[in-house]
Amino acid sequence: MILKKNDNRCSTEKEERSSSFSGVSRKLLWVILISVVVGYCYFFYNKFVKPYSYRWKALYGEVKYPGGDVRGIDISHYQKKINWEELAKSNIQNTPIQFAYIKATEGRDGFDEYFDYNFQMAKHHRIARGAYHFFTTQSSGFDQARHFCNHVKLEEGDLPPVLDIEISMDETSDAESHKTKNEILKWLAYVENHYRVKPLIYASYRFKENYLNDSIFNQYPYWIAHYYVDSLEYTGDWVFWQHTDVGKINGIEGLVDIDLFNGSINSFRKLQIKK
Repeated sequence: MILKKNDNRCSTEKEERSSSFSGVSRKLLWVILISVVVGYCYFFYNKFVKPYSYRWKALYGEVKYPGGDVRGIDISHYQKKINWEELAKSNIQNTPIQFAYIKATEGRDGFDEYFDYNFQMAKHHRIARGAYHFFTTQSSGFDQARHFCNHVKLEEGDLPPVLDIEISMDETSDAESHKTKNEILKWLAYVENHYRVKPLIYASYRFKENYLNDSIFNQYPYWIAHYYVDSLEYTGDWVFWQHTDVGKINGIEGLVDIDLFNGSINSFRKLQIKK
């Protein structure tokens, strides 16, 4: 009988230890599980939510733009037919729209169907106007530059021409990247010679840093596309900053790119073409 009592006591102690260990294991499991969930939420927020919060806020009415004296827009056929009467009376954070860059051409033979209308209306409403070309890798820089110059007649008071570069070279070989950059330089040289003014390069912050950040390309004024940030991380010289692609302005249905000039109104006037 004594042995049986001891056996029962041992059995009870084992059950208690097992139960206690099981409880600790469950607590540890919950701690690990909660840590994983919190870690995943933190990663998801910083990777997918935070970088685009400015875009979401703008889409839902909470607009926050960087400060500046000279503001403008860039447009193309994506904005369809613009009501320039309304646009000319609108403003961006109590600052009138003082310039508009308008898409003219793309590649070797593409032409924006709204270019002529927009270009004329911008002048009519005394908004400084400029024209840009959308660069492609399907044809030579020379052919694309000639195509642009054949369609765009710049006058005194207009802004310098712009080469819009939105290509990807992340998976291209060094030889292909070198060839593409040479074609870009051909466009820039041809257009500069034609208009007697140095054209601007429009490119994303990352593309500029990775591919166009050298002594040759730094000779050209830079128009930076960098969204969803309070201030620019780019430390080089820049002329325009396209800070959002979800702007809303009277006279334009849907969304529009909004830009900021880096300087005063007097500096801006010096940028305009003189004949």
